[in-house]
Amino acid sequence: MPQTSLPVLGAALKIAGLTQHRDWLLDKQRDVELQDFHSAADLSGDWRGMAERTSRLLDGHTGRRGIHGPFWGFKLDSHDPDIRDVVSRRLMQALDACAVLGADQMVIHSPFTAWDHNNLDNDRTGLADLTERTHRTLRPVVSRAEQQGVTLVVENIEDRDPRARVALAASFNSDAVRVSVDTGHAHYAHGSLGAPPVDYYIRAAGEALRHIHLQDADGFADRHWPPGQGTIRWAPVFAAIGALSSNPRLILELRDHTLVRAGAAHLEALGLAQ
Repeated sequence: MPQTSLPVLGAALKIAGLTQHRDWLLDKQRDVELQDFHSAADLSGDWRGMAERTSRLLDGHTGRRGIHGPFWGFKLDSHDPDIRDVVSRRLMQALDACAVLGADQMVIHSPFTAWDHNNLDNDRTGLADLTERTHRTLRPVVSRAEQQGVTLVVENIEDRDPRARVALAASFNSDAVRVSVDTGHAHYAHGSLGAPPVDYYIRAAGEALRHIHLQDADGFADRHWPPGQGTIRWAPVFAAIGALSSNPRLILELRDHTLVRAGAAHLEALGLAQ
């Protein structure tokens, strides 16, 4: 396949990674996911100063920008209404950061757990109740995201059924709620929980797929290795991506940000991306 027809890779980076990989990001105006804005400490601290510094580092960048939203310490479907209020407030703070950064996408984590897969149907209303609790958390956030032009993409974490969170996203009936796939999380679920392989997650998401975390793993844990260090079969994954017209952002999300270009080079050598 000609190099120019291959999908262009982006990366998830903090400020230090932006400094290191700035030239690589700008050479093809790659998509970037900014990861300094997801912790409570960040959002309660000088996030605006970080955002302004980040914007300066991205001067000249015209690719798509997103952030990873907050996720530590909570789930979107908390039973406690006070906790749901805190979660909504944190997500609103993250939308404030999006506005300063010029970001139009935010990653949020799926509420589905491995336990849910086996137990939601124990209760006749289990799935409906989870969905309603998630709506109560996200209702004001989705309304704000719609007004701001930000898309919330729901990322698989422990999800064993790749269709469940796709249906959850669709239940909002909003262009501001779509789907993300994390390849390493899917591979963990496949290897350790009996879930389908990674390419099935891509196909299940279909045209709702707007974002992908590309990371390699061994099927046992959440490794965030560069592609080539684990056991994911990348050709079927990219074949599934290539069948879509939704143009998802292809974001290398690695534990070691110094290996971003090495991971990209592996996918380039396979003839899958650039």
